[in-house]
Amino acid sequence: MAARREHFGSRLGFILAAAGSAVGLGNIWKFPYTTGANGGAAFLVLYLALTFSIGLSIMLAEFAVGRAAERNPVGAFAKLKGGAWPVVGYLGVAAGFIILSFYGVVAGWTIAYIVKTITGELSSSDPEHLGNIFGGFISNPLEPVVYQAIFMALTVGVVLGGVHGGIERWCKVLMPLLFILLLVLIVRSLTLPGAAAGLSFYLEPDLSEITAETFNAALAQAFFSLSLGMGAMITYASYLSHKENLPGSAIWVTSLDATVAILAGLLIMPAVFAFGYDPGAGPGLTFITLPAVFAHMPLGEMFAVLFFLLLTVAALTSSVSLLQVVVAYFVDERGVERHRAAIIFGVIIFAIGVPSSLSLGVWSEFTIGGKAFLDLMDYVSSNLMLPIGGFFISIFVGWVVYPKILAEATNQGEKPFPLAPLWAFICRFVAPVAIAWILISGL
Repeated sequence: MAARREHFGSRLGFILAAAGSAVGLGNIWKFPYTTGANGGAAFLVLYLALTFSIGLSIMLAEFAVGRAAERNPVGAFAKLKGGAWPVVGYLGVAAGFIILSFYGVVAGWTIAYIVKTITGELSSSDPEHLGNIFGGFISNPLEPVVYQAIFMALTVGVVLGGVHGGIERWCKVLMPLLFILLLVLIVRSLTLPGAAAGLSFYLEPDLSEITAETFNAALAQAFFSLSLGMGAMITYASYLSHKENLPGSAIWVTSLDATVAILAGLLIMPAVFAFGYDPGAGPGLTFITLPAVFAHMPLGEMFAVLFFLLLTVAALTSSVSLLQVVVAYFVDERGVERHRAAIIFGVIIFAIGVPSSLSLGVWSEFTIGGKAFLDLMDYVSSNLMLPIGGFFISIFVGWVVYPKILAEATNQGEKPFPLAPLWAFICRFVAPVAIAWILISGL
């Protein structure tokens, strides 16, 4: 089976696909408002430090596990060690189901807002009016579900094409498009009168503002924005040629992910400050505050369409990797044909996501543990499943199979890796403690 396994056609294709998995709504939707709520530049400094230490280390660990085994997360742990370790892989597959179910709901909103912008529904500069539009939309029992279905159909369509013909081919188009859209919007944002105040907030750190809460938020953002702990990077690396340099690829993917987050802040902070809005406005920053900002701009409607197109592209590159984790498991371990697996499980994940959409409207009074269904799915995956997955991946690599994984990371000794001792130290000690901190804080 390993001999017949698909492979990425090039190192560039793998890097763009893995970066696409990491780059998503977490970078462009969540990162700016989290930065705004946690001190601006001080948060940015901390985020970058944690991304290129703990995040990069776990990224490389997942790459090495995936390529060494050439299997999905369940099969990888079973092949490399067995015992109870495949349970960690099952956790990743389950996380793919749960995360994509509510992720598809929010991603559907981005498509809806492209349409609403074009039709002029969002032309107001009054945040209260825009808030009413957003509230009315997400509480509608049908409209958000339709857009969720459209987004899931796009995701299934890419995965149907396979690793080389679908995922790699589309990521080579979507990732450059994402950067082009970002750069166009940043130029417009930086040329707004009053943008300098936003740049100062975003790029001039006051390290005295760093608190334990800031550290926790930065660590969580660094960890989750890289798509770690869910098996996505294990899955993608399982299709990578054994000739490629894993540490170099991990650095490239981490750098691209962090760059998109930084650029998203450069886009949003100057624009928000230029018109006197709150940079820490929470999730509503994207769907309420930013439409008001665009309404103030000359050609604002065009830039708003480009922005929500940017969000859709970022969401799609991530959702493809989430579905691929699920599909790879059923193809590798259960012998299900790829097309059948992609369609069947795409439909099932869509169905699981419908209650998340309805929980913001007609089912809003139905809560579990005080949380709406969408919030519960987000909480269970982000605060429990991913930290637990990341914790055990770092333990697995650092303590259980380190010699085998180090050999994989160095291409059986052919590629120099002078930072291997530091990588081992982070996987064995730093990452487990830091991830346990996320887990405990989340609880």
